[in-house]
Amino acid sequence: GGLILFAIFSLVMDVFKIGYYSSFYSCLSAIKIIYPIVQAIFVVVQTYFLWVCAKDCVHIHLNVTRCGLMLTLTTNLAVWMSAVTDESVHKAHSKLKKNVTEGIFRWFLKGNLPISGMRSGSIEECNCNSQICQIFKNGYFWLYPFNIEYSLFASAMVYVMWKNVGRFIDHHSHHIQRLKFRLFRRTFFIGIMLGLLILVSGLGVLVLYEVQINSSTESSKKSQALTMYYIFNIVCLGLMSLVCIGGSVIYRFDKRDMDRHKNPTRTLDVALLMGAALGQYAISYYSIVAIVASTPRDTISALNLTYALLMIAQHTFQNIFIIEGLHRQPP
Repeated sequence: GGLILFAIFSLVMDVFKIGYYSSFYSCLSAIKIIYPIVQAIFVVVQTYFLWVCAKDCVHIHLNVTRCGLMLTLTTNLAVWMSAVTDESVHKAHSKLKKNVTEGIFRWFLKGNLPISGMRSGSIEECNCNSQICQIFKNGYFWLYPFNIEYSLFASAMVYVMWKNVGRFIDHHSHHIQRLKFRLFRRTFFIGIMLGLLILVSGLGVLVLYEVQINSSTESSKKSQALTMYYIFNIVCLGLMSLVCIGGSVIYRFDKRDMDRHKNPTRTLDVALLMGAALGQYAISYYSIVAIVASTPRDTISALNLTYALLMIAQHTFQNIFIIEGLHRQPP
């Protein structure tokens, strides 16, 4: 389901890219237009393949299967690197264009660069000036994260399939668990409502923060926005840490056995979980170093330090809780 969701947005991004490059195809290479078409075909074929064959454990033509899956995995990683590079280059060009425009405008005011000396030759030939072209450009730029996530999602699934080639399932330890979801029984309803409340509150705080930071020129208003932002996140991280600690304590009283069998899917889940946490650990670590080394130390610095420490604690307790849950046998 997650793969299909990201695939749909990736296809929309490819459509936007095709429309954007088609707006000035006369001064671009044909590869620019062909590439998103081929990528869209690849996304459709791969999504169908994973949807149909994701649970297969292949036992014939093992080497050919492993070779094909590894080729698909490396292709997804190449697409991921290409998307990350394109997004970074786009941001760099936007920043450079803004700075160059401001610099030229200042030169105009000083009289150092005459307007009549500028040429509208090949530099403006490929500019995106029409309204529909701007829509296509902004659309595919904002959809890049979905394409990046699709490539990582597909890479993870293909890796699990590669690990399952030639694998025999231990039927004695293979349990079929029927999920019975009852919304208004036990704590399902309370958990969902609290989660939605936190989600909506977080979106509201983020919108208020962005509006006050970008629109206000007074330092006091920006300080208030930062204080609100940090206090909300500190409260949320504190609650999440307590919940994860409580869940780990409940596991200690659980009578279920630990599942010690080899499971490629679970191994990949744990590796991705720890790898994703490393990025947040690094951000929090550098934040702590910067706060400790900076002067003077005000209220914002204290809140930032608390936020960074709680972020490390929350990710640690959450990872412990999730990993313990992954190794529990079904009821």
